[in-house]
Parts: sequence; structure tokens; C-alpha cells
Amino acid sequence: MGFFLTGFLVFILSVGNVIEEANGEIPRTILGKIEKMNRKGPYLGIVAPNNYELNPLLGSPSYVPSSSLPFIDFAGRKFRFGKLAGQPVVIVMSGLGMVNAGVTTQLLVSLFRLKGVLHYGIAGNADVNLEIGDVTIPQYWAHSGLWNWQRYGDGIDKELALESGGDYTREVGYLQFSKYSNGTENLLNRVWYQPEEIFPVTGTPEERQHVFWIPVDKYYLNLARKLEDTKLPQCVNTTCLPRPPKVTIVDRGMSASVFVDNAAYRTFLNSKFNATAIEMESAAVALISHQQNLPFIVIRALSDLAGGGSDVSNEANIFSSLAAENSVDILVKFVALLPLHETTKAKINQNDMCGLRLEQSG
Repeated sequence: MGFFLTGFLVFILSVGNVIEEANGEIPRTILGKIEKMNRKGPYLGIVAPNNYELNPLLGSPSYVPSSSLPFIDFAGRKFRFGKLAGQPVVIVMSGLGMVNAGVTTQLLVSLFRLKGVLHYGIAGNADVNLEIGDVTIPQYWAHSGLWNWQRYGDGIDKELALESGGDYTREVGYLQFSKYSNGTENLLNRVWYQPEEIFPVTGTPEERQHVFWIPVDKYYLNLARKLEDTKLPQCVNTTCLPRPPKVTIVDRGMSASVFVDNAAYRTFLNSKFNATAIEMESAAVALISHQQNLPFIVIRALSDLAGGGSDVSNEANIFSSLAAENSVDILVKFVALLPLHETTKAKINQNDMCGLRLEQSG
């Protein structure tokens, strides 16, 4: 009878563990590993978009995996532990698009003790004055895919649907589709770009705020300025770019879950918003880091002129690997500039960053 009761108890506990995991809770074995690694923190959290950009980092001689626990698998992600240029890091791949990037970054900052978030990879270029291979470090990021699509026939002075309640605004600007038609009537009218609704940890729970442009951390940005004279490789085998790539601090980058291969839209984003790097993940990383009051910065190397039109547009496939390598190279150099021991500078500057007040809803 005793054996039966013991076996029955084991069965009940096993079912409980299955239910626990099925409900999305952290299994005890995983939680134990997380607690173990957090005792070795804080870490720099590094988010890579996909394997194309992740593998060069993992293969870098500056990255040394942890010998005690090189990774933790959880929620479909692999969180890798080690040191990069002497700094303790936890590295994770997000996958394509804003949702994947947001979910992954939230998991990263919720599960692990972090002192900052770094994001890197390749991007489309919206600035014809820059070249493939150039590494951009935008000062601000915005999500360009949150719209209020205006009803056909309504003009720019017409209040948007739900605007009076503070859900939407006409302050950011719009895209007028008829400006890009070939003379026939365009029923699409216009879309108005919208700020994100956010709930920062420094605010009151469920009291929303709005933000469109998210500034990167000032301390990180000032460190990144030291990299602007970095020399980067120009050639892939015998095929070379018109000039050596450079590192440049640019004004703005924009993200949406849209692959932009359209010259007209590229030109619009650059002329309207002064955007340079356009891609699909960085604004999500920025929004999560900003709401969680963590310093962050984004490093994006240009892989192509979005929509084509440059002399090397047809060779973008050749130089995409070079762009990915360049982004990793600058990431490693940036990490090497950070002090090995945690300081209060980043936190002080993060508070300064929050001084660029979020737009209140209204």
C-alpha cells in the first residue's frame, strides 16, 4: 500500500509539473539555473535579430562562452552566457519582426540581472549619402508601423477616429497615398503615424503614456562617438565597395514589421523623419528597454539602399555578410569601451534620458 501511495504521489507531482509548464510558468529546473546565473550578474543583454548576425558574434575571438553553464533554453529562446571583451554578457536571438524582438527583449530583462541592453545587426539604408557597409548608431528610434488609417474623403483637418479620447493623434505626421499615384483616383487616402502607448516601470501601473521617438542612452552614445574613426574592411574577396565603410552617429532609425524594398517609401521616411537605418526589430528593443528603465543602444550596419538605385545595389547580396561582420566588429569595440565594473553613470544618464519627457496622452 505504501508503494502505491508513493507512486500515486509521484504521479500527481509529475502531472502538476506538466500543468505548470503548460501554463507558461518557469519550470523549477530552469528557474534554478536562472537564479544561479543571476548571482554572477549583472550582465549586458545582447539581442541579435537572426542567425545571420548572431553567428559572427558567437564566432568572434572576443566571445568566451561560460564554462559552467553556456546557455539556458526557455520559451523557444536560447540565452547564451559568457564574456565579450571581458564583460559578462547574456546573448539571445530574437527572430524576425517587432513582435519577436519585443517578446525576446522582455524575457531577457525580466529573467536576468542586466545593467544594459545592446542590439545590433544589418539594416536597409534610407540616406543616399551613406554607403553599403557603413555602421550607423541612431540617436533615436521609432516604430513606423503604428497607424491610424484615415477614412476616404476626410481631409487633414478632420479629426481622426477615436482621436478625441486620446487614443490617436495627428501630431506626428502622415503619408498621403495620392502623392504616389499615377493620376488615377486613390481610395487609400492617408495614414497618420502614431506614438506608442507605453507603461513605464517608473510610472503608475495602468496609467498610459505616449512616445514616438525613443532616445538611446546618453552615456552609451557618448562612448560610441569614440568609434567614429574606426577603419572597417572594404572588400569581399576581390569585390570592393566604392570607399571604406565608416561608423557614423545618425539622427534617427525606424522599425516596423515591413521589409522596405521601395525607393519612394525610403525617400519619404528620410525626408519626413530624417531616418537613416530602416529595419524590423530595433524600435521594439528600444521600447522595452525604455519602459524597463534600462540603458540601451543600437548598432546597425547598412546592407543595401532600400528600394535600390545605387551603383552597388545589385551587389547587396555580396556585401550583406560584410555589413553583418561590421556590425559585430563595432559591437565588440563598443563593449570594450565599457568599464569592467558596474558604475552609476549609465543609471544617471538613463534618468537624464527620461528627462526627455514622454508625451502624455490627451
